[in-house]
Order: sequence, then C-alpha cells, then structure tokens
Amino acid sequence: MPVPFRRSLRLLLATGTAAAVVGGVAAVVELPDHDRPGGSQGLQDYHRAASGEGITLTDVHGNPVTIGGDHSHESSTNEALSRAGESAAETTDPTSAAERRAAAAYVDRERAMRDPKLRKVKAYPRRKDHPQDRYALANGCYTLVPGGTPLYFKPTALGTYLIQDPDAQLLVPGGTAAEPSEDAVWTAEMSGRKLTLTNADQPLEVGGTTAFLATVADGCTEYPEAEVNVSGNPHGGVSAFQEVRGYVDGHTHHMAFEFLGGEAHCGKPWDEYGAPYALVDCEDHTYTGGYGGVLESALSGEVGHDPVGWPTFVDWPAPNSLTHEGTYYRWMERSWRGGQRLFVNLLVENNQLCQLYPFKRNSCDDMDSIRLQAADAYAFQDYVDAQFGGPGKGFYRIVKTPWEARKVINSGKMAVVLGIETSVPFGCTFKNVPLVGDVPACDEEAIATQLDEVHDLGVRQMELVNKFDNALSGIAGDAGETGVLVNSANFLETGTFWDMRHCEPEDGESADRTQYAAPDISAGQQDALFGAIAMLSGPLALPALPLYPTPMHCNNRGLTTLGEYTINELAKRRIIFDPDHMSVKARNAALDQIEEMGYHGLISSHSWSTVDAYPRVYKAGGFITPYAGSSTSFVDKWRRHLGWADPRYYFGIGYGADINGLGAQGGPRGADVPNPVTYPFRGLGGVRVDKQRAGERVWDLNVDGVAQYGLYPDWVQDLSLVAEASGKGDGEKILEDMARGAEAYLQMWERAYGVAPDSCRNPGNRLPVGTVQKKLRPGMSTTSVMKVVGQPYTRLGKSYGFCAKDGKGTKVELTATFNGKGKLRKVKRT
Repeated sequence: MPVPFRRSLRLLLATGTAAAVVGGVAAVVELPDHDRPGGSQGLQDYHRAASGEGITLTDVHGNPVTIGGDHSHESSTNEALSRAGESAAETTDPTSAAERRAAAAYVDRERAMRDPKLRKVKAYPRRKDHPQDRYALANGCYTLVPGGTPLYFKPTALGTYLIQDPDAQLLVPGGTAAEPSEDAVWTAEMSGRKLTLTNADQPLEVGGTTAFLATVADGCTEYPEAEVNVSGNPHGGVSAFQEVRGYVDGHTHHMAFEFLGGEAHCGKPWDEYGAPYALVDCEDHTYTGGYGGVLESALSGEVGHDPVGWPTFVDWPAPNSLTHEGTYYRWMERSWRGGQRLFVNLLVENNQLCQLYPFKRNSCDDMDSIRLQAADAYAFQDYVDAQFGGPGKGFYRIVKTPWEARKVINSGKMAVVLGIETSVPFGCTFKNVPLVGDVPACDEEAIATQLDEVHDLGVRQMELVNKFDNALSGIAGDAGETGVLVNSANFLETGTFWDMRHCEPEDGESADRTQYAAPDISAGQQDALFGAIAMLSGPLALPALPLYPTPMHCNNRGLTTLGEYTINELAKRRIIFDPDHMSVKARNAALDQIEEMGYHGLISSHSWSTVDAYPRVYKAGGFITPYAGSSTSFVDKWRRHLGWADPRYYFGIGYGADINGLGAQGGPRGADVPNPVTYPFRGLGGVRVDKQRAGERVWDLNVDGVAQYGLYPDWVQDLSLVAEASGKGDGEKILEDMARGAEAYLQMWERAYGVAPDSCRNPGNRLPVGTVQKKLRPGMSTTSVMKVVGQPYTRLGKSYGFCAKDGKGTKVELTATFNGKGKLRKVKRT
C-alpha cells in the first residue's frame, strides 16, 4: 500500500472511531451465564469481541470488566503481584519454613562480605580546547574562526552534525533554516588539527576559509534535548576483572517501536534530529486531538490524551501509556548514570497480532522483525557513541560474553545483552491437521541454522514461546478477556485452541492462567496489549472456544522433542535460556532437562513462571529478575525470593521492566505518604539524583510513577523506603541485593560457559593444594585460572580468593594475584 494512502486510511479510521472512544473506551466480550465456568456449552459468540458491538465482559460473579482501569493506586494493572504466580501467601510456598529461614540467613552472610572498591570515571570524554578528531565536536560549543560566531554541534550520527547558531537557526548551504533536514546535516573531517565541513560535497565557508581550527567557546544556544539530572561521575571498578556493582534489568523491549508492523508504537528511542522528532505521537493520535488512539485508550483506560509529546508531555509517557516510547536514549542514560550496569534488550514480535493490527510498515514475520531490531540496536549504539564523542565512547555497549560484560561494567559503562522473546521463533509454528495431528513448520536443521544466525547477530538470551503454542512448547496462556482473544489468535496461528485442562498443583498456585475467569482486569493483566490489539482487529470468523473445565487450569501441551533439541542447541552456543511463558508442563520438563544437562545459563526474567519453578531456577545456578511493577509489590517479591536463594551461588536480584508496549510500569505511591522519595537523593556510587526534566516537563516518582525508563533510579530509591518502612528495617538490604544483581547475572553467565561454581561455597569442587599450585602458572589469564579452580569466592581489585584442601581434606584459602592486565602473578595461602 503506498505510504500516503496508508496514512490517509489510518487517519480516516482514527477519526471514525474517535467518537466511539469518547463514549466508551472499548467493547469486550460478555460471557453469558451458560458460557461461564461450569456452564453447559462453549462460548459461541466470543469473536464479537473484536467487532466493537457494544458487548461487555463480566466475571463469574456478574461484575463488569473493562480493559484499562484505574492506574493511580496500588490495585492498578501494573501493581498486581498475583498475576505472576507470586502470591504472598506463605502457606503455599513450595519450600519449608526452615529452608526459607536458612536461605535468608545465607543472603545476610552474603551482604556482610567485603564490597569491591569502586572508582569514579568520566561520564563524557574531557573536552579539549581544539577537537582531536571529527567526533569530539559532539554537543560542544565552538568557533570556527577567531572571533567568530559560537556554534553548537549536535551529532546526527558518527561524524555528522546539525550546526546551530545563537538564534537557534541551523546552518544550511548558503544560509540558515529553522528546522532540521538533510540540508542541515554536515559531515566533519579532520586533517591534522584542521576541520572541514561539507554538505552534499559543498564545503562550509566562513571568513573566506573552508579549513578551520575549531576552538571551544561560550555563548551557544544548545540544541533542544532531554536532561539527565544526575550529577557526579559514574562508578567503575579499580580493575577490569573485579566484582561489579550495578542494577540489572533482565527484560525490556528497547526496539519495540519496530514490532507489530511498526505502526502500533508512537515515538522511538532516538532520532537523528533529537528529542523533538523522536518523542512525538502517532499521526492518528495527533490529527484527532488525542481521541483517535483507540489502542492507547483500550490499554490505558483513558478516553483520550493530549497528543503533544515534546516539549510538554502532558499525558505521556506514563506508567499505563503502553503505546508511547519509554526508552528514549537520554532516559536510558539517566538509568545508567543512576546505577544500572546491565540491560537485556529483548527483540520481540507476534506475527498474528501484527497481521491483525490494521496498520503496518514492516514485515510481520517474527524472524524478519528480529533481524531488523538487532540492526536497530547496533545503530542505537552508534548514535549514543556519536553523542559521547566517538566509536566505543558511549555508555551503551552490546556484549557477547560475560568476560566482555565484566570489562564494560568495570569501565563504568552499561553492558547490553541482546535476547529474543517471540511467539514463532525460527518459523517454528505448527498446524493442527485433522486425523494427522500437529505438523511442525520447522525441523532441527532449520533451528540450528537460524540459531547460528541470531548468535552471529549477538543474541545471548532467549525464550521459546511468548503468546501462542508453537512447535517447541505449550504456552501458559493469558487469563480473562485477554485470554479469550489471544486464544483466538492462537487458533489462527495453529488451527487449535489452548488445551487447558483441570489440574490441582500441590502448592495451590503453580498452574497456568485461568480461562474465562477475569475477576477484575485492574487486579492484573501484565500484557493487556495483546488482548487490546486483537479486540481492535475486527470480527474473526472462528469456531466457538472450547468450554474449559473448573479451574485451576494447566495446558496439556508440554515441551516437544524440537523444544528439547532447541534447549540443547542454546546450551551449545552458551545462550541463556528463559523458561518464562512456557506452560507448567513444558517448563517442568525443560527444567528437568536443564538439571540433567548441568547447564547453568538460566534466567526467569519477568515473573511469567510459577512458584514451583523459582526455587528450581536458583538451585540450577540460575538468576531471576522479577517483574518490576510497583515498588510495594516488588519489595514483597524480593522478600519471598530471599527464601529461595541457594547457598551454593552468589546472590543478587534484578528486575524485569518489560517496558515499551508490553508491560505497564509501577504507579506512584503518592506525594502524601509518610515516606516519599525526597529529591535530590544519593544513588549508587554516590551520584546525586534530582527530578528529571525534558522540555517543559518535570517528573516526580511520587506523583508520576515510573513514567519512563529514566525513573528507574528513583524507583530503586523508593524500594529502599518501602522496605525500611515495613517494620523490618530492610532499606539497606534491598539496595545491597539490587546492587549485587549485575554480578549475580555475570556469574550465572560464566557458569553457562562451563566454569565451575566457586569452591568455597561448594566444598566438593575443592582441589588439593598441590594440584592447584601445579596447574596455576604465572601469566595465565583470569579466565584460564577459573577454568582450573572455578569461580572465585572473592574478586577484589587485582586478587581472586578461592578454596582448596590439604591432605586431610581441610579447607585451605588461597589468593591469586594478577597484574593490571589480568595476568596471574602468584598464588599464596591467605
């Protein structure tokens, strides 16, 4: 479809639906009495959910349910702890009270260990009087000739710039312009100390010369950009190979502006012309005054919104505004400056929902979208480098091994791991054929080939399923009206509905999502986006949904032989496996396989598992980042996870933000609570964190919640206040566990490479002292040492501590000392 026609069609449809949205946000399915659990027949007209026929959904008690809900308090969509199978009910915990006490005591001992020394590093390169290369002009004020006009250089990419004069006009060949365009983008080149600037091969001439000695100046008008509002230099390590400190987000979709065809998301993480062009609303929102964003309204529960982004940001970004960009580069920078040191960027797609959504500019094929988003991630890295003064100088560093990540974090930057969360990875859907059964659309060869491809792209973390059953695994499903609609899309994809059957898990909560029961969406739909998109797609001519039996429900589809093969292939490539979204049956089989393999590359990244699985993840040497949500609910989850910690492994915890269209963010506790976040506050490493500003907008976590990614340092501060006020005085404890999160992730990842768990926590791994002294030779690298003795118990500065045994089997503590380049100098008894 030609772009102008598509745009006109989009605006026409948006205008046509705006009036309906004003009257009522969204129409969803009503379940007649005979179609509710225990009824006598299946849901006959469920497909009317997508047609907008004024139908409403009621729960099993007859109460109305709507998409969206009140997001201003602790019961909002993003606050529900129970959605993730992490109910606070201690009576159903799969571990005993004694085991939980022992685990919590172990974590207390971990916190008492000596912390690594940190050092301050420059956030930006030091600016010299004259630029040393063509990248060093970035975001600087310079004159090109003695006594000349001060000019501000805003990078559009590596080595290219918008050049702005004090009147906020941009230089173009032959004059100036008020707005950026290709005519305003200048390419910089350096020859010695001389700078030349060209546009379409036409050189910039000032004062009769085209070769300039650019000189730092004052008096510039800075190009409009979001602020960071964190002062003080970020922290790094005193060596490149020591223990790290920093927060970790194990699950966010940084490039989701491309998914679902690229038209469901408004705004993007960067733009060559900066914040005024990246942080804009969708056309159908803008041209209808904020009343044409039907998808936004369905998700947020708000009838309309102010469509203006930059510079006012009246209504978005916001915790419940799921169609608007939340990870703009300056917001990412603020999170890094505030202490985050590891970030998992999950490449995401859902082909059926992409096809159902009426507007698109990108392919709906899962793998096409993953390739596009991977390329975007590297382009974003280049853009950030451009803002920081050259290749490799930006804070956003895509890493491919734990050793590289450790070096990046200890240099003071943020290690970025690429991952995959998609419904049909490697084309591995299936079709249910009558009298034949499930026919997979992929085979082992296709899986291996595409795994090699994504590994080459840098992918190092992966889920097998997202929303639909596929040829690898059954799905956990979704509850309520979201489940009804996503189940319909599952039929379109596979030719069959979810095979949910009655189950009675021993712990009373380790089941898949309950079907047909939607007590109140405000009590918890983490991924309401999927149901909302399906709802807006139009009527679906499908057979009636099956009548599922009395809850609890478990999907009868488990892990397939192709799924088993994929997990083996992930392990061969040292790709971290994430069992989230799998059915309980599939996940248990996968964890059985992981345990049998002895593979430690395991993470549950955003609370889409169940309580029976979390202790198994820890016992397998894995790592967990619970869904972030509100600070109150996260503190509850953190406390429960303390009771599952395994004393054989280093403990730390992170969060899964799931930001950018897939998960609502934590709402505000309110400015009137007894213990609000007080600005400014001190963040990790001693930095000072003030309220963040962008254009005319100022964000305060107390009243705005986690409106965008830059507010995660504020959210971490709120965790400490909530934990402290609970009567247990746990404020410092949760901050310590969060700061240890990046190290815990790296140690899990090291074990995925076959490095044995440390020999102090694991006595069975201790080697005789004589064997250690024989095998460890001066000049060995830190990784070579670890291959011999396993992971160090301590990594402080330039020394590693570990344990061995003497001839009587008694523990002997040893210290390996390295030089500044990480080469072994000597080993001695501590």
